[in-house]
Amino acid sequence: MKLIVTGGAGFIGSAVVRQAVAKGHHVVNVDCLTYAACLENLASVAHAPNYAFEKADIRDAEAMARVFATHRPDAVMHLAAESHVDRSIDGPGAFIDTNVRGTYVLLEAARAYWVGQGKPQGFRFHHISTDEVFGTLGETGQFTEDTPYAPNSPYSASKAASDHLVRAWGETYGLPYVLTNCSNNYGPFHFPEKLIPVVILKALAGEPIPVYGKGENVRDWLYVEDHADALLTVLARGQNHRSYNIGGENEARNIDIVRKICAILDAKRPKATPYAEQIAFVTDRPGHDLRYAIDPTRIRTELGWRPSVTLDQGLERTVDWYLANEPWWRALQDRSGVGERLGVRA
Repeated sequence: MKLIVTGGAGFIGSAVVRQAVAKGHHVVNVDCLTYAACLENLASVAHAPNYAFEKADIRDAEAMARVFATHRPDAVMHLAAESHVDRSIDGPGAFIDTNVRGTYVLLEAARAYWVGQGKPQGFRFHHISTDEVFGTLGETGQFTEDTPYAPNSPYSASKAASDHLVRAWGETYGLPYVLTNCSNNYGPFHFPEKLIPVVILKALAGEPIPVYGKGENVRDWLYVEDHADALLTVLARGQNHRSYNIGGENEARNIDIVRKICAILDAKRPKATPYAEQIAFVTDRPGHDLRYAIDPTRIRTELGWRPSVTLDQGLERTVDWYLANEPWWRALQDRSGVGERLGVRA
């Protein structure tokens, strides 16, 4: 297939691009290169004959029309988004503009292209979203595809809005789509403002490792390469006008994630004192959801997909990658907001 992948220079998007190129798909990476984008994530495929890069903004209707007309894709995988919850608390406007208006512009470009091509049956719009649209869980239960939406942060609200737009374009205009909601991703090339890379880099720097509240918030952790594989599986075999929850089957409290990383670093880069002594509990994030958990029954039973990487395996691989790729993360340390406490203006 020829795929347009939006946000392909980001963390998850670049994993999708690398896998899709390796599988022989022709991939057009559409990215406007915001602070969180990094073309170095794609160095391994940058010169592949089945890879192309378009620096373009999904909010630019003219640019999107040109990209579709030039590349004539068989499918769109829409990953471009503002995604950091803390940044959404400080500045929600960018999240509404990119995640809501940007998705609208992209949907209209895709619809115009699809109609202009005679509405080919094989075309589809794959919208990649998050489990955060469902809100928060108590100590029990899991999110299913039928869980009511109840977003609690500006980020998750903007993603919920974009999900609803995609569904509406499917119902009103017949645009073929699939929608996926994933749990927390982690792994190589993770931008150093999210929990796991923050823990690794703060630990290595000998600085306090910040943990919000008491560290009791629970997430289901999904290794990014597994997620990319799941997305390509849904794109190829998922049912049109249907959503699929993608989980890692790896629930853990944040404090337990932090301690696991510290223990891995103790073994791989030992120092005089245990890294866990650097853990520092800090004021919690406003509106911090207690627990997310995915029920993966639909994707498992309908498409036969399950994650292949356990949490312990994935964390060790991730730590190894950061230890081996210091030039990559050093180059990102000076970008806006990296290393700072964000999300405290509420």
